[in-house]
Amino acid sequence: MNMTPKAVCIISGGMDSALSAKIAKDEGYEIIALHFNYGQRTQKRELESFRKIAESLEAVASYELDLDFFEQIGASALTDHSIDIPTGGLEEGVPVTYVPFRNGIFLSIAAAVAEKHGAEALFIGVVEEDSSGYPDCRESYIKQMERAINLGTKEETNLQIRMPLVAMSKAQIVAEALRRDVPLQYTWSCYQNEDVACGVCDSCRLRLRGFAQAGVKDPIAYADEATAED
Repeated sequence: MNMTPKAVCIISGGMDSALSAKIAKDEGYEIIALHFNYGQRTQKRELESFRKIAESLEAVASYELDLDFFEQIGASALTDHSIDIPTGGLEEGVPVTYVPFRNGIFLSIAAAVAEKHGAEALFIGVVEEDSSGYPDCRESYIKQMERAINLGTKEETNLQIRMPLVAMSKAQIVAEALRRDVPLQYTWSCYQNEDVACGVCDSCRLRLRGFAQAGVKDPIAYADEATAED
């Protein structure tokens, strides 16, 4: 009987979730890779990245779930094309790219997958210290979700929600990803383009700044890399 512990890893296709999943792999977990298509602008490219990352992790199971209702809800520049992706620089507060309660919904579904497989842990690549200001990336919030999930599942289900990157800066994430041989060339962070990363959306700016502060060059191509020093 295989007694290797299992971990469900939510993998968007981005750098943070790829590193989070690699940490789970390095800790000896069998990886159950989970990806959500929710009508985001770069859905096709993110899915392509997810598949490459899951393959590199030798995932024992892989889920690609479609959540079309996010488009119906709207209220986010990621899912509503009538709202422009901001490209003028990082701003204070919750940006228009925030998708209402996205991580709460993702964690709830991930918990169902984890319960099915008898997984012990659920890994999510949230970053609080150097994030885009999303309220559902806070450590205090994730801890409360862990408590609620364990109250609402079978008695023998005891899920630990791991967020190994939550207190890290983007520069630290880049350095750690390189140290662990995460295939960063497969990852995708851009909010608005699927061919060449724009370099000016919030996510591109944070990523470019992380690479610049870490003193290494990002392996993916950008239409505009002027933001690297922002």
